[in-house]
Formats: sequence, C-alpha cells, structure tokens
Amino acid sequence: MVYPKYIYHNHKKHIDMSFISQRIERLAVSATLAMSQKSAELKAQGIDVINMSVGEPDFDTPDHIKEAAKRAIDDNFSRYSPVPGYLSLRKAICGKLLNENNIEFTPDQIVVGNGAKQELANALLATINPGDEVIIPTPAWVSYVEMVKLAEGVSVEVAAGIENNFKITPAQLEAAITPRSKMIMLNSPSNPTGSVYTYEELKGLAEVLAKYPQILILADEIYEHINFVEKVHSISEFPEVRDRVIIVNGVSKAYAMTGWRIGYLAAPLPIAKAVSKLQGQYTSGASSIAQKAAEAAYTGSQQCIEDMRLAFERRRDLIVELAKEIPGWEVNRPEGAFYLFPKVESYVGKIKPDGSKIEKVADYVMYILEEAHVACVDGEAFCAPGYMRLSYATSDDNIREAMRRIAEASAKLK
Repeated sequence: MVYPKYIYHNHKKHIDMSFISQRIERLAVSATLAMSQKSAELKAQGIDVINMSVGEPDFDTPDHIKEAAKRAIDDNFSRYSPVPGYLSLRKAICGKLLNENNIEFTPDQIVVGNGAKQELANALLATINPGDEVIIPTPAWVSYVEMVKLAEGVSVEVAAGIENNFKITPAQLEAAITPRSKMIMLNSPSNPTGSVYTYEELKGLAEVLAKYPQILILADEIYEHINFVEKVHSISEFPEVRDRVIIVNGVSKAYAMTGWRIGYLAAPLPIAKAVSKLQGQYTSGASSIAQKAAEAAYTGSQQCIEDMRLAFERRRDLIVELAKEIPGWEVNRPEGAFYLFPKVESYVGKIKPDGSKIEKVADYVMYILEEAHVACVDGEAFCAPGYMRLSYATSDDNIREAMRRIAEASAKLK
C-alpha cells in the first residue's frame, strides 16, 4: 500500500510552527515547573541540588487516606465517575464547608476536578468573555495571568509590596475597578508570599465589592489549612458578597496529596452547572480512586493536618531567621502556605566571580542554582520583579544547608 508523502515527513523537525495556535503561543511556560525540571536535570548529572522551587509538601499521604484508595480498588471503583464527582465526595465537601467555614452549599453546587488548578481554569473559562477584566492582586501565582489569557480576558494587576505585607487595600481595589471588571482573584493564604488577609482586611474588600454586583470573586483557598494565625477567614463569610463568591480548594496541600489530583469548586448553582458542562466536554470526571481517597481525607481524622501544619510553622520560623542574616535581603514573616518571598533586588548590579554582571533578579536566581546548587524561582514569574520565592516544604536540615549555601554564594558577589 502506498501512503501519502506527508506521512513520512510527520517529524518534529518538519512541523511548521504556524500549526501552533495563537492561544498557546501567547502562554508563558510555568516558571515553577521549569525551574523544578532544571533542578531535576542537574540532580540526574549527580549534582547535589536542594530544590526550593516546587510548591509541594514533602510529607507522605496519611495512611488512612491511602487505605481508602486501596479499598476503592478492591471494591471496583474503576469505571467512569460522574462529571462533577461522586455524590458522597460532594456531600463530604459540603460538610467540610459547613463545619469549618460556616458556609452552606448543596452537592449540586460542588464540582470536583483534576486538582484545584483545573477548577480555577474552569471558573475563568465558564464566566469570562473576551475583553472582560480580571483583577489580580500581585504578587500572584504564576498561572493566574496565563489562565486569564486562555479565557481571552484582560488581567488588571494591583501590586502590593513587602512594606504592605503583600496585601492590597480597599482603596487600591476600588481604583482598579472599571465598567469592564468581571472578576477578582483572591488567594489567601498566598502563593508566593504566604500572606493571609485578616477578617478586617477582607471586610474592607467586601465592602468595596458590595457596590459592584457585576464582579465575581474567585477565592483560591488551597492553602487554607497551612496557616500560622489563629484562624484563616474567607471572603465568603460576608453576606453582602457571598452569592458571588466561587471557592476553589482541594486536598493537595493540606493532606499531602499533590499527585492524587483532586480539587473542587463551590459556586452559585448556575456557575457550578456551567463548569460541569465545560468539564464534561474535555476531561469528564476525576479519577475514581483518587476521589474515594479524598472522601476519606475529608471525613477521617484531621490530626494529620495539624501535625504537618506544626512542622511547616517550625520551618517558617527557621527559614525567616536564617534569611534575615543574608545581607541585602528584605524579609517578612509569612503567616501561611510554605513560601518565603524576600526582596533581593539589592543584588542586581553586583559582579559574579567570573566577572559577569547580575543584570536582573533572574540572573541572581540562576547564579544561586549554578553556584550554590539551590533552586528558587524569580519573582517576576509572580508579577513581582525584584523578589524571589523559596519553598520551605523540605526538611529542617535541607533548609539550613540551602540557606548556608545561598549566604556563601551571595557573599562572593561584589
């Protein structure tokens, strides 16, 4: 049989880049994943790299959750799951929201997906039209701006620096609102800064948003349980905006289940239905086994959360203490998540031992990787030039060694 000639040329070196869609061309590569990959490549070469670039708990998934997954396999939960998730899991999520957050949802307002990341993208794709503005307080997680691009929206960045503990004010929010504003994305506790909005700070934002009923609030609360304050509050607690809040959360961070890929969205019913409709067309339901594991996470003992939280709090104290000893670093005290976000722009302009110049923070970050063998992430990826992010989701010994290496390498810059 004779095949068409183009079959023989279907190799990557012959593919014209014009085949790639403009929406993909416009997207940036995830800086956190790229740095983690670079770290893995160096490790494969035998280099002892301490990876502080990845946002992943270093703990194992608790045993009772793993046992639930094993039972699910034995009980033959091996077929397609409902698009929005098993009813039992959605009921468990409703119970969590009521008991922990005092917010009442029904199971048909919950959509379970392949991680909180998918549900954030789903929420944007289901609500944002071309040209709609999405307000993003910065520093912000690397994917927010890129997700807005995919939805053909327009990101409106509102910056808050270390002097404001990386939190925007009601006045800043009001100034950013225009007739095209459709949504604000609010992340507390924050990736990359670890900042947590207080009840009063959220109340101030809610009072502004109450005046603009056309604006949705996408509350990314994935780090809710990794906090070092008395209580983490949600903007959904305020009645004046509650009916416009879309909550996104999941099991990845709190239960050390990043690879299980289970997140959820809790939203007003029309939005939940729209998200389920969207998800039904491109991924369908999430993993059946992972869903049963997540159900056990929400309905079983919560002591594992507290044990991990205490470890993260100890590590937070350790890394802050060590970071403050590095000349030129400006450091705040994160109140949640597991990231430090120091201001390091004082190193821009310094000369490396090989005679080359640090032109920008990205050069400093790469220098630390190559000289100290510690992987971090440039703050520009989080819409915050002049900063860098370090994850302390690693052992105390790794933190001590990483900070020693960074301090030693930084001292070589003149």
